[in-house]
Amino acid sequence: MQAASSGIGYGLKYQARCISDVKADTDHTSFLAGTLSLKEENEVHLIRLSSSGTELFCEGLFSHPNEIWDLVSCPFDQRIFSTVYSNGETFGAAIWQIPELYGELNSPQLERITSLDTDSCKIKCILWWPSGRHDKLISINEENLYLWNLDVSKKTAQEEFMMIWQSSSTAFPYIQTKPQVQSQDSAGMLHKLSGGAWDPHDVSSVAATCESYLQFWDVRTMKKTISVECSHVCSVDYHPQKQHILVTAEHESGIHIWDLRKPKVPIQELPGHTHWTWTVKCNPEYDGMILSAGTNSTVNLWLASTNHEELTTERQVDSSARWVDPLLNTYSDYEDSIYGLTWSSREPWIFASLSYDGRVVVESVKPFIPQK
Repeated sequence: MQAASSGIGYGLKYQARCISDVKADTDHTSFLAGTLSLKEENEVHLIRLSSSGTELFCEGLFSHPNEIWDLVSCPFDQRIFSTVYSNGETFGAAIWQIPELYGELNSPQLERITSLDTDSCKIKCILWWPSGRHDKLISINEENLYLWNLDVSKKTAQEEFMMIWQSSSTAFPYIQTKPQVQSQDSAGMLHKLSGGAWDPHDVSSVAATCESYLQFWDVRTMKKTISVECSHVCSVDYHPQKQHILVTAEHESGIHIWDLRKPKVPIQELPGHTHWTWTVKCNPEYDGMILSAGTNSTVNLWLASTNHEELTTERQVDSSARWVDPLLNTYSDYEDSIYGLTWSSREPWIFASLSYDGRVVVESVKPFIPQK
């Protein structure tokens, strides 16, 4: 189904990939978006939806020194966020704070709280503790996961331990000063980590994506727990209400819904997009409502079953007469690939998307919310 566009647009100055819901702002529906220009000075935009829900406006505009490849708002402080950035050759990560009087300043400067310095590997993303105020966060690069202790008042981030992603069959030597875990794969196979998600139901568990697998790590023991085979997985998101349920976006094979109690095969498969399916997001409130975006310049809204027993029962009977298309709507008000996608935690029927040409679009899914 494809409806006429009812989205509200906002344009960034440069190309962009990253947009984040400002979860800690309980008074406004707000988003942070960051640009990706190699030659120009990049920007972070604080964007708010008007109280009438009819307009997007810039609440704050801040300079950022490098290309922004990942941006996440702090879940407990609306003025703090993380970025992964690149100068075109190397990657880094930092925690930033928006100045308190930014609305009264002509050229407000972001305050760098601390950098997350590790090694020369390409850093991919930052994961904040899933909910509430906490000093832990995780950085993921192509080979390692790092757990950090963040002290905002002292403007420091201390590396607590590192978990090593090791694909060689040769055992990695134990280093006493850094507790670490080894993950072994087939000899000669190199699978680079590309992202991940922190389990909101079990904060000791982190899912990390790589080229052909989902790897799950226990951050208490620093050991890998299970591995799920996927095909070119590029995005993962946990179901916010149901433990053990998560969703993956895979470049060419679409969207898979998994029950980690039975991880050999997905409990449901959705077709995804006509080109690469790039990102997937579960709604924070409405069960089974999922967003996906891809390089075919569309956002899809799905309503999928996340109940393993219910799906099993349906497969055992001839359900062709009662089959319901899980695709609720397709949003196509874009001219470029869509890499940024987020639900609003304050108004869970609202989502924001960001296409590579710097266009932000906010949409409401109220017409598609299932009636209870």
